[in-house]
Amino acid sequence: MSNHSVKKKWEQPFLVPAAIFVAVVLMLTVVSREIRSLQRDVAHTQEVKDQLTAIQFALTEGEGAVRGFMLSGDDTIRTQFLSARERAESGVANLEKLIADNPRQVERVAELKPALAQRLRQFTAAATTFQPDRILPMNLGAGIEAQNRARDIVAAMVEEEDQLLLARRGSVARIAGLLPLAAYILLFVAMTTAMVALSRARQRRDELEVAQTALRATNDKLSSEINERENVESQLRQVQKMEAIGQLTGGIAHDFNNMLAVIIGALNIMQRRLDKGDHNIGEFLKAAIDGAMRGGSLTQRLLAFARKQVLEPRPVDVNKLVSGMSDLVRRTLGETILTEVILAGGLWRVHVDAHQLETVILNLVVNARDAMPEGGKLTIETANTHLDEGYVGRHLDIPPGQYVLLCVSDTGTGMTPDVLARAFDPFFTTKSAGRGTGLGLSQVYGFVRQSGGHVKIYSELGQGATMKIYLPRFHGPAEEADVKPVATLETPKGRSNELILVVEDEDAVRALTVEGLRDLGYSVLAAPGGSEALKLLEANPNVELLFTDIVMPHINGRQLAEAAHKVRPDLKVLYTTGYTRNAVVHNGMLDPGVRLLGKPFTLEQLARTVRDVLDGN
Repeated sequence: MSNHSVKKKWEQPFLVPAAIFVAVVLMLTVVSREIRSLQRDVAHTQEVKDQLTAIQFALTEGEGAVRGFMLSGDDTIRTQFLSARERAESGVANLEKLIADNPRQVERVAELKPALAQRLRQFTAAATTFQPDRILPMNLGAGIEAQNRARDIVAAMVEEEDQLLLARRGSVARIAGLLPLAAYILLFVAMTTAMVALSRARQRRDELEVAQTALRATNDKLSSEINERENVESQLRQVQKMEAIGQLTGGIAHDFNNMLAVIIGALNIMQRRLDKGDHNIGEFLKAAIDGAMRGGSLTQRLLAFARKQVLEPRPVDVNKLVSGMSDLVRRTLGETILTEVILAGGLWRVHVDAHQLETVILNLVVNARDAMPEGGKLTIETANTHLDEGYVGRHLDIPPGQYVLLCVSDTGTGMTPDVLARAFDPFFTTKSAGRGTGLGLSQVYGFVRQSGGHVKIYSELGQGATMKIYLPRFHGPAEEADVKPVATLETPKGRSNELILVVEDEDAVRALTVEGLRDLGYSVLAAPGGSEALKLLEANPNVELLFTDIVMPHINGRQLAEAAHKVRPDLKVLYTTGYTRNAVVHNGMLDPGVRLLGKPFTLEQLARTVRDVLDGN
């Protein structure tokens, strides 16, 4: 039994006494109104009687004044008659208004008016001049007849009003007498019913307590089941998490073992040949470098998936970027796949790392190519779009707003629902051995999320796949990233008069970096930590560039640069690190004005970055 239904049963016993109480109040209100109405009728009847009495008195006073004037000729008495006549006439007019709702009295007033008018005319004529001999004729003939008729009518009207007044007062008395009795009866019934209701309410209260006790027991049992289920789900999530970690570490170990096998094998062969005096080691040197570069690329892909890669976002026109990649896309797809590019007019700009966005597009193109082994069609589209509350309510990882849509669609084999659900998992791939690491879509996902965007896959088996990437619209200034293909850049050289201070706590890395810079033509000083670096800077004011690792004991790279700038505000600084959670990177984005060269780096990357920093590019 729910609380709502129990509450209803609890309230029901009180409905009857409440209804009776309301009935008593309504009855008292109605009766009170009726009594007030009867009282008004009594007052009205009394007013009619008073008006009739006033008319009678005015007639009597007028007749006496006329007689007095006829006997004495006193004009003062004559004035009294005129006042009495006026009161009689106005009294009749008022009477007509008062008895308008009584047809019998209306008829009597109609008879009274001519008789009264006739008698008043006789009085007026008699009061015109002093004529004592006319007193006797005034009491005879038509005059006295009219006067008697008027008095009879007034008397009849008074009698009727008396009867009406008596009847109305009787009604008031009866109602007033019955009212307390009825009220007492109803109140008695209400109190009796309330007693019964109270008894039932107590019974309902006991039932409610029993129901609430049962409900609490049910809730406790349900809470226990929920806690148990949450524990099971937590254990399941932990198992899934460990499976995912196992898959991730297994994939990493597999790929790194392959790369280390190449590097170690090539180095061993080179060492044996050099020991024999054989310098034909170019092939093996290249294999070792390729293995190391593959390891660096794998690390960057892992950082991209973990959203820990260092990004250098700039305002980017996606239409221009896609157009610039069109030749590369066609070469990657081959002749059996038709390419269609649909670019929206007036496309908004986005704020992303242009090189990483190129890598994302290339990853999607390669996946599409592998899904169309027999050929097909690939479509790249751009559009402005708005993600509303309804959409983001179903995808909690993105806020509503304006986005630029980059859509890559293919007519390939498509994905089954279980494959689609795991598409972004690291090292998950449906390709045959040697055709992919399973990090391509993971890298796409990590980059898009780190850039504040959203990615969605739509696919059905045999119907191809569509990858939709939503990047937030950029509202800042119109400066755009200058994306230069790496292959077109030559390795720049340094000059011996350009002195660089290298600060690195790892001895091997420091030694190789120093040797590489010297090989590029620079003069180099080296320090294993921040304290030693500050001493070298003080002793060598001609140092032009501080090339420092960030993660170091005691004094990190950012603290070292800040201390150096207090002495040398014009000193140029280039940071390096193999990990992004540090002082110059926040939310995966470089702080403004900071230059960073991520580990591992090639000699060519080192040369270009150092040259750019020294030249102020």
